[in-house]
Amino acid sequence: MSASPRIRVLIVDDSLVVRRVLSEVLTSNPATEVVGTASSGELALIRIEQLKPDVVTLDVEMPGMGGLKALAAIRKTHPKLPVIMFSTLTETGAAATIEALALGATDYATKPVASGGLATARKQIEVELVGKILALRPASALASPSRISSAAAPRSLARRVDVVAIGCSTGGPGALAQMIPQLPADFPVPVVIVQHMPPLFTKLLSERLNLLSKVTVQEGQRGQKLLPRHVFVAPGDYHMYITQSSNNAILDLNREPPENSCRPAVDVLFRSVARVFGPHVLGVVLTGMGSDGALGAKAIRDAGGQVIVQDEASSVVWGMPGAVAAAGIADLILPMGTLIPEIVRRVSAHRSYAAVGAR
Repeated sequence: MSASPRIRVLIVDDSLVVRRVLSEVLTSNPATEVVGTASSGELALIRIEQLKPDVVTLDVEMPGMGGLKALAAIRKTHPKLPVIMFSTLTETGAAATIEALALGATDYATKPVASGGLATARKQIEVELVGKILALRPASALASPSRISSAAAPRSLARRVDVVAIGCSTGGPGALAQMIPQLPADFPVPVVIVQHMPPLFTKLLSERLNLLSKVTVQEGQRGQKLLPRHVFVAPGDYHMYITQSSNNAILDLNREPPENSCRPAVDVLFRSVARVFGPHVLGVVLTGMGSDGALGAKAIRDAGGQVIVQDEASSVVWGMPGAVAAAGIADLILPMGTLIPEIVRRVSAHRSYAAVGAR
Protein backbone atom coordinates (compact mmCIF):
# COMPACT_ATOMS: atom_id res chain seq x y z
CA MET A 1 0.00 0.00 0.00
CA SER A 2 1.44 3.39 -0.98
CA ALA A 3 1.83 6.06 1.66
CA SER A 4 -0.79 8.79 1.87
CA PRO A 5 0.21 12.03 0.14
CA ARG A 6 1.61 14.67 2.44
CA ILE A 7 -0.72 17.51 3.47
CA ARG A 8 0.25 20.65 1.58
CA VAL A 9 0.37 23.66 3.93
CA LEU A 10 0.60 27.38 3.16
CA ILE A 11 1.94 29.45 6.08
CA VAL A 12 0.74 33.05 6.35
CA ASP A 13 2.43 35.21 8.99
CA ASP A 14 4.11 38.60 8.96
CA SER A 15 6.89 37.38 11.27
CA LEU A 16 9.91 35.87 9.55
CA VAL A 17 10.83 33.97 12.72
CA VAL A 18 7.36 32.42 13.00
CA ARG A 19 7.36 31.44 9.33
CA ARG A 20 10.75 29.80 9.70
CA VAL A 21 9.88 27.85 12.88
CA LEU A 22 6.54 26.69 11.47
CA SER A 23 8.22 25.65 8.24
CA GLU A 24 10.87 23.64 10.08
CA VAL A 25 8.35 21.84 12.29
CA LEU A 26 5.94 21.03 9.45
CA THR A 27 8.70 19.96 7.06
CA SER A 28 10.12 17.56 9.66
CA ASN A 29 6.77 15.76 9.95
CA PRO A 30 6.39 12.98 7.35
CA ALA A 31 2.67 13.74 6.93
CA THR A 32 3.00 17.46 6.10
CA GLU A 33 4.90 19.65 3.69
CA VAL A 34 5.14 23.42 3.34
CA VAL A 35 4.30 24.44 -0.21
CA GLY A 36 4.86 28.12 0.41
CA THR A 37 4.74 31.07 2.79
CA ALA A 38 3.24 34.55 2.68
CA SER A 39 3.98 37.59 4.81
CA SER A 40 0.63 39.34 4.30
CA GLY A 41 -3.02 38.69 3.62
CA GLU A 42 -2.76 40.15 0.14
CA LEU A 43 0.10 37.82 -0.76
CA ALA A 44 -1.75 34.88 0.80
CA LEU A 45 -4.62 35.26 -1.66
CA ILE A 46 -2.15 35.13 -4.56
CA ARG A 47 -0.30 32.13 -3.12
CA ILE A 48 -3.52 30.19 -2.62
CA GLU A 49 -4.38 30.51 -6.31
CA GLN A 50 -0.83 29.62 -7.35
CA LEU A 51 -0.09 26.75 -4.97
CA LYS A 52 -3.51 25.14 -4.26
CA PRO A 53 -2.68 24.19 -0.64
CA ASP A 54 -4.68 21.64 1.34
CA VAL A 55 -4.53 23.74 4.53
CA VAL A 56 -3.68 27.36 5.33
CA THR A 57 -2.30 28.59 8.66
CA LEU A 58 -3.26 32.24 8.98
CA ASP A 59 -1.90 34.78 11.45
CA VAL A 60 -4.70 36.76 13.11
CA GLU A 61 -2.82 40.03 13.59
CA MET A 62 -0.98 41.35 10.51
CA PRO A 63 -0.46 44.83 9.08
CA GLY A 64 -2.38 45.74 5.94
CA MET A 65 -4.94 43.06 5.20
CA GLY A 66 -5.15 41.38 8.58
CA GLY A 67 -6.13 37.81 9.24
CA LEU A 68 -9.87 38.49 9.53
CA LYS A 69 -10.06 40.35 6.21
CA ALA A 70 -7.91 37.71 4.54
CA LEU A 71 -10.15 34.96 5.91
CA ALA A 72 -13.28 36.70 4.61
CA ALA A 73 -11.67 36.99 1.17
CA ILE A 74 -10.56 33.34 1.22
CA ARG A 75 -14.07 32.19 2.13
CA LYS A 76 -15.54 34.02 -0.88
CA THR A 77 -13.41 32.04 -3.33
CA HIS A 78 -12.56 28.90 -1.32
CA PRO A 79 -15.44 28.20 1.09
CA LYS A 80 -14.20 24.69 1.96
CA LEU A 81 -10.44 25.29 2.21
CA PRO A 82 -9.34 24.46 5.79
CA VAL A 83 -7.95 27.57 7.49
CA ILE A 84 -6.34 27.37 10.93
CA MET A 85 -5.92 30.72 12.68
CA PHE A 86 -2.63 31.21 14.53
CA SER A 87 -3.14 33.71 17.34
CA THR A 88 -1.62 35.02 20.55
CA LEU A 89 -3.09 33.97 23.88
CA THR A 90 -4.14 37.52 24.76
CA GLU A 91 -7.56 39.12 25.07
CA THR A 92 -7.08 40.88 21.73
CA GLY A 93 -5.88 37.69 20.05
CA ALA A 94 -8.64 35.60 21.61
CA ALA A 95 -11.37 38.06 20.60
CA ALA A 96 -10.06 38.11 17.02
CA THR A 97 -9.93 34.30 16.99
CA ILE A 98 -13.57 34.02 18.13
CA GLU A 99 -14.49 36.45 15.36
CA ALA A 100 -12.49 34.37 12.86
CA LEU A 101 -14.28 31.17 13.89
CA ALA A 102 -17.59 32.96 13.37
CA LEU A 103 -16.41 34.02 9.90
CA GLY A 104 -15.70 30.43 8.95
CA ALA A 105 -12.20 29.60 10.18
CA THR A 106 -11.85 25.85 10.55
CA ASP A 107 -9.86 25.88 13.79
CA TYR A 108 -7.22 27.81 15.67
CA ALA A 109 -3.92 27.31 17.48
CA THR A 110 -2.23 29.62 19.94
CA LYS A 111 1.26 30.95 19.35
CA PRO A 112 3.94 29.81 21.79
CA VAL A 113 5.07 32.39 24.35
CA ALA A 114 8.43 33.82 23.29
CA SER A 115 9.88 33.52 26.80
CA GLY A 116 9.44 29.75 26.70
CA GLY A 117 12.39 29.21 24.40
CA LEU A 118 12.70 27.73 20.92
CA ALA A 119 12.58 24.07 21.98
CA THR A 120 9.36 24.64 23.94
CA ALA A 121 7.86 26.56 21.03
CA ARG A 122 8.62 23.74 18.61
CA LYS A 123 7.07 21.19 20.94
CA GLN A 124 3.90 23.25 21.36
CA ILE A 125 3.54 23.62 17.60
CA GLU A 126 4.05 19.89 17.10
CA VAL A 127 1.43 18.98 19.69
CA GLU A 128 -1.20 21.59 18.95
CA LEU A 129 -0.93 22.84 15.39
CA VAL A 130 0.36 19.71 13.65
CA GLY A 131 -2.26 17.57 15.38
CA LYS A 132 -5.02 19.84 14.15
CA ILE A 133 -3.67 19.84 10.60
CA LEU A 134 -3.56 16.04 10.59
CA ALA A 135 -7.13 15.87 11.89
CA LEU A 136 -8.32 17.80 8.83
CA ARG A 137 -7.19 15.15 6.37
CA PRO A 138 -10.04 13.80 4.27
CA ALA A 139 -11.23 10.37 5.39
CA SER A 140 -10.01 8.92 2.09
CA ALA A 141 -6.46 9.97 2.98
CA LEU A 142 -6.39 8.11 6.27
CA ALA A 143 -4.43 4.89 6.45
CA SER A 144 -7.05 3.20 8.66
CA PRO A 145 -10.50 2.38 7.32
CA SER A 146 -13.27 4.88 7.96
CA ARG A 147 -15.71 4.23 10.75
CA ILE A 148 -19.12 3.04 9.74
CA SER A 149 -21.83 5.15 11.30
CA SER A 150 -24.75 3.46 12.96
CA ALA A 151 -27.73 4.60 14.98
CA ALA A 152 -29.09 2.85 18.02
CA ALA A 153 -32.41 1.07 17.83
CA PRO A 154 -35.24 3.64 17.69
CA ARG A 155 -36.87 4.34 21.05
CA SER A 156 -40.09 5.98 22.13
CA LEU A 157 -39.87 9.60 23.28
CA ALA A 158 -42.01 8.68 26.28
CA ARG A 159 -39.91 10.62 28.78
CA ARG A 160 -39.65 14.38 28.99
CA VAL A 161 -36.31 16.20 28.57
CA ASP A 162 -35.24 18.33 31.54
CA VAL A 163 -31.75 19.31 30.35
CA VAL A 164 -29.81 19.47 27.08
CA ALA A 165 -26.07 18.71 27.33
CA ILE A 166 -23.81 19.51 24.35
CA GLY A 167 -20.19 18.51 23.73
CA CYS A 168 -17.94 19.77 20.91
CA SER A 169 -14.37 20.60 19.97
CA THR A 170 -12.83 21.32 16.54
CA GLY A 171 -15.44 23.21 14.51
CA GLY A 172 -17.61 23.58 17.61
CA PRO A 173 -17.65 27.40 17.86
CA GLY A 174 -19.02 27.65 14.34
CA ALA A 175 -21.57 24.92 15.00
CA LEU A 176 -22.69 26.60 18.23
CA ALA A 177 -22.95 29.95 16.43
CA GLN A 178 -25.42 28.32 14.05
CA MET A 179 -27.37 26.43 16.70
CA ILE A 180 -27.73 28.49 19.86
CA PRO A 181 -29.20 31.62 18.20
CA GLN A 182 -31.95 29.36 16.83
CA LEU A 183 -33.19 28.43 20.32
CA PRO A 184 -36.52 30.13 21.02
CA ALA A 185 -36.67 32.77 23.76
CA ASP A 186 -38.98 30.56 25.81
CA PHE A 187 -36.83 27.41 25.53
CA PRO A 188 -38.12 25.56 28.60
CA VAL A 189 -34.99 23.74 29.82
CA PRO A 190 -31.37 24.66 30.60
CA VAL A 191 -28.53 23.89 28.19
CA VAL A 192 -25.02 23.00 29.37
CA ILE A 193 -22.06 22.97 26.98
CA VAL A 194 -18.47 21.78 26.97
CA GLN A 195 -16.41 23.28 24.15
CA HIS A 196 -12.70 22.47 24.26
CA MET A 197 -11.08 25.92 24.60
CA PRO A 198 -8.70 27.83 26.90
CA PRO A 199 -10.15 30.05 29.67
CA LEU A 200 -10.21 33.42 27.92
CA PHE A 201 -11.67 31.91 24.78
CA THR A 202 -14.65 30.30 26.54
CA LYS A 203 -15.53 33.62 28.18
CA LEU A 204 -15.48 35.46 24.86
CA LEU A 205 -17.36 32.67 23.11
CA SER A 206 -20.11 32.86 25.74
CA GLU A 207 -20.35 36.63 25.40
CA ARG A 208 -20.59 36.44 21.62
CA LEU A 209 -23.26 33.73 21.69
CA ASN A 210 -25.21 35.77 24.24
CA LEU A 211 -25.26 38.78 21.90
CA LEU A 212 -26.57 36.62 19.06
CA SER A 213 -29.15 34.62 20.98
CA LYS A 214 -32.67 35.00 22.38
CA VAL A 215 -31.75 32.89 25.42
CA THR A 216 -29.17 33.94 28.02
CA VAL A 217 -25.70 32.50 27.40
CA GLN A 218 -22.99 32.74 30.04
CA GLU A 219 -19.82 31.04 31.21
CA GLY A 220 -20.61 28.58 33.98
CA GLN A 221 -19.75 29.45 37.59
CA ARG A 222 -19.68 27.33 40.72
CA GLY A 223 -22.98 27.40 42.60
CA GLN A 224 -25.19 28.62 39.75
CA LYS A 225 -28.67 27.13 39.62
CA LEU A 226 -29.63 25.62 36.28
CA LEU A 227 -32.49 27.63 34.82
CA PRO A 228 -34.67 27.30 31.74
CA ARG A 229 -33.91 29.74 28.91
CA HIS A 230 -30.26 29.76 30.01
CA VAL A 231 -27.15 28.27 28.36
CA PHE A 232 -24.03 27.60 30.43
CA VAL A 233 -20.61 27.13 28.78
CA ALA A 234 -17.89 25.32 30.75
CA PRO A 235 -14.99 27.67 31.54
CA GLY A 236 -11.64 26.75 30.03
CA ASP A 237 -9.29 24.65 32.20
CA TYR A 238 -12.14 23.60 34.53
CA HIS A 239 -14.30 20.51 34.41
CA MET A 240 -17.96 21.53 34.70
CA TYR A 241 -20.48 19.14 36.19
CA ILE A 242 -23.94 19.10 37.76
CA THR A 243 -24.81 18.33 41.36
CA GLN A 244 -28.12 18.16 43.17
CA SER A 245 -29.07 20.34 46.13
CA SER A 246 -32.59 19.80 47.48
CA ASN A 247 -34.72 20.02 44.34
CA ASN A 248 -32.27 22.20 42.43
CA ALA A 249 -29.61 21.29 39.90
CA ILE A 250 -26.43 23.25 40.57
CA LEU A 251 -23.28 23.86 38.52
CA ASP A 252 -19.95 22.94 40.02
CA LEU A 253 -16.36 23.16 38.79
CA ASN A 254 -13.08 21.44 39.56
CA ARG A 255 -9.56 21.16 38.24
CA GLU A 256 -9.15 17.43 38.56
CA PRO A 257 -6.86 15.77 35.98
CA PRO A 258 -7.84 16.08 32.31
CA GLU A 259 -9.87 13.28 30.75
CA ASN A 260 -9.20 12.37 27.12
CA SER A 261 -6.44 15.02 27.38
CA CYS A 262 -9.18 17.62 27.90
CA ARG A 263 -10.21 19.97 30.69
CA PRO A 264 -13.10 20.72 30.48
CA ALA A 265 -14.08 17.23 29.33
CA VAL A 266 -17.43 16.32 27.80
CA ASP A 267 -17.39 12.95 29.56
CA VAL A 268 -17.33 14.65 32.98
CA LEU A 269 -20.36 16.80 32.16
CA PHE A 270 -22.31 13.96 30.52
CA ARG A 271 -21.75 11.58 33.43
CA SER A 272 -23.01 14.20 35.86
CA VAL A 273 -26.23 15.00 33.96
CA ALA A 274 -26.94 11.27 33.66
CA ARG A 275 -26.44 10.91 37.40
CA VAL A 276 -28.62 13.90 38.37
CA PHE A 277 -31.32 13.86 35.69
CA GLY A 278 -31.46 10.14 34.92
CA PRO A 279 -33.61 9.42 31.85
CA HIS A 280 -34.53 13.08 31.34
CA VAL A 281 -31.32 14.06 29.48
CA LEU A 282 -30.82 14.89 25.82
CA GLY A 283 -27.12 14.62 25.00
CA VAL A 284 -25.78 16.17 21.78
CA VAL A 285 -22.28 15.53 20.39
CA LEU A 286 -21.09 17.91 17.70
CA THR A 287 -17.99 18.13 15.50
CA GLY A 288 -14.69 17.57 17.25
CA MET A 289 -11.37 15.77 17.23
CA GLY A 290 -10.86 12.70 19.42
CA SER A 291 -13.43 10.66 21.28
CA ASP A 292 -14.31 12.78 24.31
CA GLY A 293 -18.03 12.36 25.01
CA ALA A 294 -18.36 8.74 23.91
CA LEU A 295 -18.22 7.27 27.41
CA GLY A 296 -20.41 10.05 28.75
CA ALA A 297 -22.94 9.46 25.98
CA LYS A 298 -23.06 5.81 26.99
CA ALA A 299 -23.76 6.89 30.58
CA ILE A 300 -26.67 9.00 29.32
CA ARG A 301 -28.05 6.09 27.30
CA ASP A 302 -27.59 3.64 30.17
CA ALA A 303 -29.59 6.01 32.40
CA GLY A 304 -32.41 6.00 29.83
CA GLY A 305 -31.61 9.35 28.22
CA GLN A 306 -31.37 10.27 24.55
CA VAL A 307 -28.30 11.02 22.40
CA ILE A 308 -28.07 12.82 19.05
CA VAL A 309 -24.86 13.38 17.07
CA GLN A 310 -23.89 15.58 14.15
CA ASP A 311 -23.36 13.74 10.88
CA GLU A 312 -20.02 13.33 9.14
CA ALA A 313 -20.82 15.49 6.12
CA SER A 314 -21.52 18.62 8.16
CA SER A 315 -18.77 18.07 10.77
CA VAL A 316 -15.37 19.74 10.45
CA VAL A 317 -13.89 16.65 12.14
CA TRP A 318 -16.04 13.56 12.73
CA GLY A 319 -14.02 12.27 15.65
CA MET A 320 -16.26 12.86 18.66
CA PRO A 321 -19.64 12.31 17.01
CA GLY A 322 -18.19 9.47 14.96
CA ALA A 323 -17.02 7.64 18.09
CA VAL A 324 -20.55 7.80 19.53
CA ALA A 325 -22.11 6.69 16.24
CA ALA A 326 -19.64 3.83 15.80
CA ALA A 327 -20.49 2.54 19.27
CA GLY A 328 -24.19 2.41 18.35
CA ILE A 329 -25.08 4.84 21.14
CA ALA A 330 -26.69 7.58 19.04
CA ASP A 331 -30.47 7.70 18.70
CA LEU A 332 -30.09 9.92 15.63
CA ILE A 333 -27.28 11.11 13.34
CA LEU A 334 -28.27 14.46 11.84
CA PRO A 335 -26.81 17.23 9.65
CA MET A 336 -26.23 20.59 11.30
CA GLY A 337 -29.26 22.21 9.69
CA THR A 338 -31.75 19.89 11.39
CA LEU A 339 -30.18 19.55 14.84
CA ILE A 340 -31.92 22.47 16.56
CA PRO A 341 -35.40 21.68 15.16
CA GLU A 342 -34.97 18.11 16.41
CA ILE A 343 -33.76 19.27 19.81
CA VAL A 344 -36.73 21.63 20.15
CA ARG A 345 -39.10 18.86 19.04
CA ARG A 346 -37.77 16.42 21.62
CA VAL A 347 -37.80 18.98 24.43
CA SER A 348 -41.36 19.96 23.51
CA ALA A 349 -42.58 16.35 23.25
CA HIS A 350 -43.59 16.31 26.92
CA ARG A 351 -43.91 18.75 29.76
CA SER A 352 -41.10 21.28 30.17
CA TYR A 353 -38.39 21.73 32.78
CA ALA A 354 -39.29 20.46 36.23
CA ALA A 355 -37.32 20.52 39.44
CA VAL A 356 -34.68 17.84 39.86
CA GLY A 357 -36.19 14.96 41.76
CA ALA A 358 -39.65 15.35 40.19
CA ARG A 359 -39.44 12.21 38.14
